[in-house]
Amino acid sequence: MNVTCPRNSGSTRYKLLSCAASHTSQIYSAAGSYTWQFVLVITAKMWSAITQVLLASSVVLPALCQNSSTTSNLTAPVNPFTVYTLTAENITAKFIPYGARLTSLLVQDRDGNYQDVAVGYDDPTRYLRDTETNHTYFGPVVGRYANRIKNSTFTLNGQTYHIPANEHAGADTLHGGTVGYDQRNWTVVTASESSITFSLLDTGFQGFPGTVLTTATFSLSSYPSGPQGQMRPRLTSNMVSSALDQETPIMLANHIYWNLNAFKRSTILNDTTLWMPYADRYILIDSIEIPTGALGSVSDLPNLDFTTPKLVGNAISNATGVCGAGCTGVDNAFILDRPANAGPTSSNYPVLSLWSDTTGIQMDVSTNQQGLQIYTCNGQNGTIPVKQSQQQRNNGTSDAAKFVNKYGCMVIETQAWIDGINHPEWGVNDYEIFGPTTGPAINYATYDFSTF
Repeated sequence: MNVTCPRNSGSTRYKLLSCAASHTSQIYSAAGSYTWQFVLVITAKMWSAITQVLLASSVVLPALCQNSSTTSNLTAPVNPFTVYTLTAENITAKFIPYGARLTSLLVQDRDGNYQDVAVGYDDPTRYLRDTETNHTYFGPVVGRYANRIKNSTFTLNGQTYHIPANEHAGADTLHGGTVGYDQRNWTVVTASESSITFSLLDTGFQGFPGTVLTTATFSLSSYPSGPQGQMRPRLTSNMVSSALDQETPIMLANHIYWNLNAFKRSTILNDTTLWMPYADRYILIDSIEIPTGALGSVSDLPNLDFTTPKLVGNAISNATGVCGAGCTGVDNAFILDRPANAGPTSSNYPVLSLWSDTTGIQMDVSTNQQGLQIYTCNGQNGTIPVKQSQQQRNNGTSDAAKFVNKYGCMVIETQAWIDGINHPEWGVNDYEIFGPTTGPAINYATYDFSTF
């Protein structure tokens, strides 16, 4: 990828050491890869936006702009299925560049045994086959706009944009379109023992306006907690997206499927408890899960009221129709109404807690986002095998799952209000529309683990 970078008072021809094929727009499919080169002229305003991304993500890109005569192996294509293993005290995670995807997360249960609480595949190439068949979105970053966009269209600054429809016979766009961020080969910018940073340059491939540069940093750490100072492991996600040249919708999300009983039970219904103390409201949806524009109170719909801890099975036993026609379960967007003194984007305390009585593993989620999408795996049908590595840990467990069953997991997406770009009456544009002068979109979340 050739660029022109601003330097001093003039423009000099430089070559961007892009570190991966994502910057040459390489898309992977079962038939192979498709690659094309393009030239991008970076103006002074765009360069300023790029700098904001790097500062917000606390990442220094190695030799972002070097003289074109400079050579580096950073320009070589990156294998999208290379596994990067991160470790910190009491926690291990694995990522691949294909979708900037989490493929495994090991934490200790109450007996001190390590359990993998992330749903997915042991073989990283299986994620490609999954995309071509089930397209489950196991573990990636989704974008440029997560969740659903009604009629696959939106209007911004007087111009109507049409993006590829990929769900419900063309009625909407899900997770960014037919080729979303989950299918892109992200650049590996930096990788250390406990942290990895991916980047992706999106030049409006799916019809969204403008060019967006995103960095996604995932890091592991541990900190003392409780009266005995037990080391509590943490996964931190920090996604920073900057619109380089014009205003555009941006709403990213991590699409990790969690199972805190580590498939030692056939489902999560009778052993997993969910608590969202600030999820007082939710976004009403129609029969195909598209927002209607109305907002509801969970006090009027007990099946969606998790403001006090509730066993998942008790919540969804009669939750028919709240997640679309013929659906029993949860697949809904909740609005986080934090205390007034905290501010709408405070990430200083958990907005969600999830725990399993089987393993004793608890996960507390904090985020700067104003919403949570919760999906209780209502659409899983027991055809995708549980990882062999997870099955091996469950040898001798009578009720252990061999397949990912219906209600066998939970997706937790920290994000803004879904389809907010088509509902200006909600007043959330400042959290979903970004441009060169607005500063970057930042999606920050922490996942803290403990046992009881």
